[in-house]
Amino acid sequence: MSDRFSRIRKQYLSLGLGELAAVAVFAAAAFAWQEQLTSAGAVAALRFALVPLEFVLLQAGVYWLLARSWHGSDQGRSAPGRMPFMMARMFRGLKFINPIILLAGLIGVVANFPATPLAAVIVILIWAFGVAEYINYFVVRLSYPWTQWASEVGRRRTPRLVKDMHAAR
Repeated sequence: MSDRFSRIRKQYLSLGLGELAAVAVFAAAAFAWQEQLTSAGAVAALRFALVPLEFVLLQAGVYWLLARSWHGSDQGRSAPGRMPFMMARMFRGLKFINPIILLAGLIGVVANFPATPLAAVIVILIWAFGVAEYINYFVVRLSYPWTQWASEVGRRRTPRLVKDMHAAR
């Protein structure tokens, strides 16, 4: 395996495990923090905000780990392989389903809106982070190194996942 493909596989492993670790960290933090919430409505709002975020992060982690199989090996070709068609079809379906889940989460947050300002801000930020992650993976790339973010985000680059879905056709 060439050094280039080895670096890609390593980078995608890091990205995938990082997203899956984020799923675990958000779940653990929410579990610990829900003890501090004083009403059942606030706990429900937290869960309604958290589920869409966790769902998108889980998809992202799985994508990066699976992408290692077609981006990270030369398999006798001069160019990396392509995402399998059925996998691309699955991610296209998720691209459609995710906004529905995000909207359902928002409705749940609004219906169970926390009474305390701190809980309200945290719940809104968690839900908004889920929206940002969806946009980052399925609409336009938002994730760049901090020092390059301002200059790169304006270029509205296509996310790697979307490029892979298009290449699989």
